[in-house]
Amino acid sequence: MDVTEEHDDSFGIEVVLPDGGKPAPCCPHGPTLLFEKVAKGSKEGRRFYACSACRDRKDCSFFQWEDDKVSEARLLAREADNKSKQPPFTQQEYCNRFRKFASLPLDEKKFCQDCQILLLPAELSVHSAHRSTAVSATQLRRPSVLLRPLDNKKSNAQYLFTDRSAHFLLDTLAALGYRKVLCVGTPRLQELIKLRNLEQKHEPMKSLLLDIDFRYAQFYSQDEFCHYNMFNNHFFGGEASSAVLKAFLRESDGEKVVMVADPPFGGLVKPLAHSFSLIAQTWKTLKNSSDAELPVMWIFPYFFEPRIQEGLPSLTMLDYQVDYDNHPLYKHGKTGRKQSPVRLFTNISPRDVVLPKEEGYRFCSLCDRYVWSLNKHCAKCNLCPSKDGREWKHCSTCGKCVKPSWKHCQSCGRCALPDHPCGEGKEGCFNCGSLKHKRKSCPLKDSHRINRKFKQTEAKGQQSVLKKH
Repeated sequence: MDVTEEHDDSFGIEVVLPDGGKPAPCCPHGPTLLFEKVAKGSKEGRRFYACSACRDRKDCSFFQWEDDKVSEARLLAREADNKSKQPPFTQQEYCNRFRKFASLPLDEKKFCQDCQILLLPAELSVHSAHRSTAVSATQLRRPSVLLRPLDNKKSNAQYLFTDRSAHFLLDTLAALGYRKVLCVGTPRLQELIKLRNLEQKHEPMKSLLLDIDFRYAQFYSQDEFCHYNMFNNHFFGGEASSAVLKAFLRESDGEKVVMVADPPFGGLVKPLAHSFSLIAQTWKTLKNSSDAELPVMWIFPYFFEPRIQEGLPSLTMLDYQVDYDNHPLYKHGKTGRKQSPVRLFTNISPRDVVLPKEEGYRFCSLCDRYVWSLNKHCAKCNLCPSKDGREWKHCSTCGKCVKPSWKHCQSCGRCALPDHPCGEGKEGCFNCGSLKHKRKSCPLKDSHRINRKFKQTEAKGQQSVLKKH
């Protein structure tokens, strides 16, 4: 089943975040997520576990109803399957291999393109039938160029920052005084930090890459990389990797920490926000402060703004357009609807993030932030309203600014595309049918969960009484 945060006409599927109860079963990508399937108009849904990282069962076939009783034989088989799909080496073994590889003469440094692995001399014969290539010192410092990008947009798609966007991010963070950058799914930013440190022209910065792509373990030490799943906050290296993160998050000698995250765009926002909140809570605990907030930059398409702000209300969307080397559409410099829709969501003060004037950004003194040149300030809304890079127009009937291609529809009572199907927005709440709200804000949305929890607690109490008697 393709698990999404949306629903079709007959049922809806929603992520149920862990509440400290029984542990979730594991797939090769760590603890699974609990989902709830609710039929339209139904108060009770059925829950199931599925992979946290893969939204398509072709990529990870794990599926288990919450109330399933799994046999011991099936549990053992599942555990064996999970182990068989883990990386061929531990983090420590990868580090040892890299030290040996780095000491080899240049003509002996080979990379297997088929297996995506750095080859030691004793392994060359095993990979003789594979495509291999020589590896230069420059390529060792740019593993994102050497490795073949993963391209499954529903699990681990790797769209890599262009040098323009990577340099902008790093220059901005350095100017704001950050000296430690937690790179969550941003391998190219990690590379740029290390390369800039080698130049010794700027104040050195530290970085830690958390990524689900274990291939990067070949190029970094144990305190520079952790194999990590951002959808369930799972460290594949266990407590040792968690300790690496905690050590990195400790601020000493005035080294301010910032987290920069670039998740796959097909990923579910709710579990991502939960994972980022847990990292922020760890930082807050180490800092021993209840008021401080971990500085965050979450890079994601602008149309996810409502969901991101629902999960992390302190984040504000900036106008900066992030572009990628290997994405066919998300490119800087295009106009209209062809512009990159990827933006920065951050809890850093928007006025402090200076967007480059030479790329078409300007400062709006009324909004007290930098905006795209076509994002004109609306006196009626008292803000620069555009989300997609085009100049929006004000609709007096709706009382807000809308996209330039939209027109007000009297039948629907809202602005929409001229050829939209009328009445489509009047279906109301998926949960109770009310036209006054949607399912996410339905006051009855969680009532069946509370009732289920009460019934489960009551049943456990009755069983306990029976056992005593």
